[in-house]
Amino acid sequence: MHTADSENERIVLDLLNSVEHDGSRSQRFMAAELGIALGLVNAYLKRCIKKGLVKVQDAPARRYAYYLTPQGFAEKSRLTVEYLATSFSFFRLAKGDCALAFAAAKAKGFTRLVLAGKSDLAEIAILCGVEAVVTIVAVVDPFSDDAQFLGVDVVKSYADVAGKFDAVIVTDVVRGKLSFDAAVDACGSERVVAPALLGLRKPNKTTEGAA
Repeated sequence: MHTADSENERIVLDLLNSVEHDGSRSQRFMAAELGIALGLVNAYLKRCIKKGLVKVQDAPARRYAYYLTPQGFAEKSRLTVEYLATSFSFFRLAKGDCALAFAAAKAKGFTRLVLAGKSDLAEIAILCGVEAVVTIVAVVDPFSDDAQFLGVDVVKSYADVAGKFDAVIVTDVVRGKLSFDAAVDACGSERVVAPALLGLRKPNKTTEGAA
């Protein structure tokens, strides 16, 4: 789960990487590269300069050049290691949760499954599905324009799924509740399983539907 602190550290890491690669580029270029607002780049650069991570010097054409200080390099290394450790922790947690979700589905006789949401969690679920001996029939994601994901068909709705399926595993880490509710509406709550890390709970009232 992403927190404000983790998002803050991710932006700092991306910015330090950008400065190390080429600190002579404009803030506008950095903003486009990092996918954040220009004002945010300016604010984070000022913060990094104040902390002694980045230094600035005049450059031609009324521009500035930024470069990392030794402290900046050390901080970039620390954040990189932390990011990788966090990513590995997510993978380990997600793999365990997917195994439990598949076991819960198989206990009910569900072996042909649809994933709700194209994401990193869906990728892990597809990989774990081979070991769990279940069939991932499709990934349902109304926000994706991809036709396939790791060899699995991606469709916009449950009505678009080719062939029969037994249950749905929720793998949407961005719109988890939305995808969960949509799956329950389409298939009924008894046929929807959510990995524990998503923190989702089934509604008290069972909604029945057809796949």
